[in-house]
Amino acid sequence: RYCKKRGVPFTTSFHTRFPEYISSRFGVPEGLIYAWQRHFHNAGAGMMVASASLASDLDARGFQHIMPWTRGVDTNLFCPRDVRKFGSDEPVFIYVGRVAIEKNIEAFLQLELDGQKVVVGTGPMFKTLKTQYPDVTFTGKLTGEDLAEAYASASVFVFPSVTDTFGIVLLEAMASGVPVAAYPVTGPIDNVIPGVTGVLDNDLSVSVKAALQL
Repeated sequence: RYCKKRGVPFTTSFHTRFPEYISSRFGVPEGLIYAWQRHFHNAGAGMMVASASLASDLDARGFQHIMPWTRGVDTNLFCPRDVRKFGSDEPVFIYVGRVAIEKNIEAFLQLELDGQKVVVGTGPMFKTLKTQYPDVTFTGKLTGEDLAEAYASASVFVFPSVTDTFGIVLLEAMASGVPVAAYPVTGPIDNVIPGVTGVLDNDLSVSVKAALQL
């Protein structure tokens, strides 16, 4: 509003598929939310979007001034390492990210897997999920070398979100030499090479078990 009143150009960025999330949680029509977002973003000189599939979708929905927003990770930090941070010889299935309902994390926690599940990160659902899933290792927030070692110690990186628009954690995991298991949605379909760096399937259990074989 400040910029519009003074004729100052400004940019925006599209981070999360909130229309889908809010619609599924509260029943608000997706079209209504997209209309509000379109009004907000189209007022700017540019809207930064991190993935090609999202850019195509938003363009079809009438969003304007779409700008590519490239992302990357530090491959000196996130790289394959011979470490076992979690002290286990069994497979380690790891999630890294915000521990919140919009991340669909329980789709991962509810899977029946032979191995150890690890959740790295914190958020509003941290205490609740830690209590509900006592067999899961919750590390809290990790950064730097600790985070890099956590990635490299994993057998499979599980990305259960269906509302993200990119997922920088996907790049961190793949740079660490860890295969990704995810749904075939925006973010994973833009970054994961199926059968090479990960497996995408509408059944998360299928993608996790297949990724373990890569």
